[in-house]
Amino acid sequence: MPRTPDTLDLPALLDSWLLHLRAERKSPQTLKSYGDGVRRFLAWCDDTGHSPALDRPTVNAFVADLLDGGAQAATARARQLSLRRFSAWLCDEGEVERDPLLGLKPPTLDTKVTPRLTDEQCRALIAACSGKEFRDRRDEAIVRFLLETAARAGEVVALCHADVDLTRGTAVIQRGKGGRGRTVPFGPQTGRALDRYLRLRRTHRLADTPPLWLGDRGKAFSYDGLYRTLSYRADLAGIPDFHPHLTRHTAAQRWLSANGSEGGLMAVAGWTRRDMLDRYTRATASERAAEEARRLGLDDFGTS
Repeated sequence: MPRTPDTLDLPALLDSWLLHLRAERKSPQTLKSYGDGVRRFLAWCDDTGHSPALDRPTVNAFVADLLDGGAQAATARARQLSLRRFSAWLCDEGEVERDPLLGLKPPTLDTKVTPRLTDEQCRALIAACSGKEFRDRRDEAIVRFLLETAARAGEVVALCHADVDLTRGTAVIQRGKGGRGRTVPFGPQTGRALDRYLRLRRTHRLADTPPLWLGDRGKAFSYDGLYRTLSYRADLAGIPDFHPHLTRHTAAQRWLSANGSEGGLMAVAGWTRRDMLDRYTRATASERAAEEARRLGLDDFGTS
């Protein structure tokens, strides 16, 4: 028999929800984001003396407190989304008679320009990988692949040796965000970097294992390894405030700056919604508008 929102054992039901999400093959990042959102809500209820109920007044108070405490709108939006998805699941499972958060509007996001690496920084990052050792060859191939294909860092880490076709210049992302696979193209320079790495890879202790990227000390290569590797190369290149997602922003904006189509970019980057494209390319739109304005010469009124 359905219970009311304020009588539910939310911590226990959270474990059940996460189990169901794993059964639906949600990504580890999604599981972490949703779980963290609900746990933060429960901790806030405990700290503030609120009854841990998934109702509109309590959730709105939680979100307002996050924003008042200096949280970014995107963070508050993600926390609220976790609670709305959790509430919808409780209704679907018959734990509550109706979804009390149905139709609850998310916080409005601030309009921000997504940062990118300049062309000079891209060249410096590639140059920071120069060398003929295994690690150098691997890192240059990774950097070039990320900067060209707009692939997510996690997708690149998950690549297998068999996913890369040097002859065709393509790589298969077997399972991207939302479980969607796709094929991404890469050019001759990225292909050359991959070939140099793959020739050295044949001598690795784990050469016969599926993963494309291998560690330089006879070990496997994880997301943490990728993060450390890219941060190390960025330090060598003199790039401050670097994080791996910058490569995706950069690839998207370089695509549009080179007059690539928006539809093509959405397919390559694995986006299904137009708002994701807009989020990553506002800076490029401003750059292109400035260049167009200079070309139009609207300051010329024929007077001196």
